[in-house]
Amino acid sequence: MKVLVACEFSGRVRDAFQKRGHYAVSCDELPTESTKAYHVIGDVLDILDSGWDMMIAHPPCTRLCNSGVRWLKERKLWEDLYFAISFFNLLQDAPIPKIAIENPIPHKYAVNGVGARSKGIGKYDQIIQPWQFGHGETKATCLWLKGLPKLKPTNVVRGREARIYKMPKTEDRGRLRSITFQGIAEAMADQWG
Repeated sequence: MKVLVACEFSGRVRDAFQKRGHYAVSCDELPTESTKAYHVIGDVLDILDSGWDMMIAHPPCTRLCNSGVRWLKERKLWEDLYFAISFFNLLQDAPIPKIAIENPIPHKYAVNGVGARSKGIGKYDQIIQPWQFGHGETKATCLWLKGLPKLKPTNVVRGREARIYKMPKTEDRGRLRSITFQGIAEAMADQWG
């Protein structure tokens, strides 16, 4: 298959699909952290119409997720929310037969939209956790799916810690929190590839 991994700089999902023989390309505004090739630095919207069979997207979640909802009103970030919803929906409505979009649990304004200006991103199809895929951690991750089945757990582990949530507030925190767990990347490639 021809697979686009949108908004991914780590290369984990792309590399997992490549390892299984697929032509997989990642695209992000940041350079890839992986040593593998096939990474486009730029706006993913510029390559959405390139005949992809599948897209797995990781759009920015800062204005969409529950953890940041209080800042919308407090910091007057409604314009940022409209932009985030619009970008998410452009990915969701892309002319690609199989799509998975991952993001943390969204707040009600992201799901339902705000007034006539934005339709919202809609409700997710599934919530997964790293501990279902071999990592002893909690980090609820929602999946919006089109043409793909729900991911099945591959390796449920017992020790569960909120390590990602407890990360210190450093300038690297956002980048580190956004990296896909290897077990989840492998499950995506195995089950959807």
